Amino acid sequence: MGPHSQNGSSPADPGQGAAPDLGALAARIREWGGELGFQQVGIAGCEIGEAEIRLMEWLARGWHGDMDYMAAHGTRRSRPDELVPGTLRVISVRMNYFPQEVRDSWEVINDGSSAYVARYAVGRDYHKVLRGRLQKLCDRIAAELEHADTFSTESARRFSYRVFTDSAPVMEVELAARAGIGWRGKHTLLLNREAGSWFFLGEIYTDLPLPVDEPQPDHCGTCQRCIDICPTGAIVAPYQLDARRCISYLTIEHKGEIPEELRPLIGNRIYGCDDCQLVCPWNRFAQKADVEDFSVRDGLDGAALTALFAWSEEEFERRLEGSAIRRIGHERWLRNLAVGLGNAPTSAAVVAALEARRDHPSALVRSHVAWALKRHAPSSPSP
Repeated sequence: MGPHSQNGSSPADPGQGAAPDLGALAARIREWGGELGFQQVGIAGCEIGEAEIRLMEWLARGWHGDMDYMAAHGTRRSRPDELVPGTLRVISVRMNYFPQEVRDSWEVINDGSSAYVARYAVGRDYHKVLRGRLQKLCDRIAAELEHADTFSTESARRFSYRVFTDSAPVMEVELAARAGIGWRGKHTLLLNREAGSWFFLGEIYTDLPLPVDEPQPDHCGTCQRCIDICPTGAIVAPYQLDARRCISYLTIEHKGEIPEELRPLIGNRIYGCDDCQLVCPWNRFAQKADVEDFSVRDGLDGAALTALFAWSEEEFERRLEGSAIRRIGHERWLRNLAVGLGNAPTSAAVVAALEARRDHPSALVRSHVAWALKRHAPSSPSP
């Protein structure tokens, strides 16, 4: 790959002769991105400014919990040209994921007998969907550079790249913000005035010195609905998230025991949490997905807790093939559902479901089942 700045800053743009070519290529990249189903394409340099300092402070506080990979890569996470030497630009994309047809989220959350799954995970694994389309975008760029006569210099024809879809140490929200895709909300997710936050992000690290886009200003104002609604108080201050308290972390990333004091607060959220997005005023403008892959599968938009808890490991693997949920494995699936059943209204069906797993081979499952059964035990009569 081409030369790069060791401190993560972008080099000077090439001479005047190449600039129009690269500007035209950037316009085509946006056009091709739209044809591939991306609602927006932006371009950023490698410098992320104070975001690196904020990342180091977040790690120093231990707010990443047991996500050791967050700290394992050092400054490569915050410096694209260290992660992929030669990177000059980051092409950032977004794709809407909220399903066209889905059970009302608050209706499910308020129905203690149903299981709430974060809406990004009720369909096909987004990693596969985005990665395939980003690769097609790269193929289009490579073909254009190889065959177009308008690119006058050999350096403009070169195209080295690497595709990312939440699969490596990439600060995707910060890079997307710098690419003009949106701004970081107080819940730390990316927000867009025309699209809210119900979208996935993906990146292409490249050595092409494309013209960069202007960042969007912050439009959160004095609103703090996301902070107030968080069930576990994980958003400890505007733009600051303690992942150790976040339901998404606890039900997806965390491998061990869920702290007992947090279990009642999780409710029936068995995989992820959307509360901060559900209350965000900007999501009034969110657009639903036009990709069939993100449609609801296996009734995951509000299935009964008892029904999901009854899945065998074989059934779990089969039903969730091609789903992001499958990655947590059957053991943690049962752990999460045991918490949900512990918070569910007491019924014979709930107690019977828990009793059936009381002697499960996994100590992790057994401990959460025991906790849940205690929640449904008859109260001792008053003396």
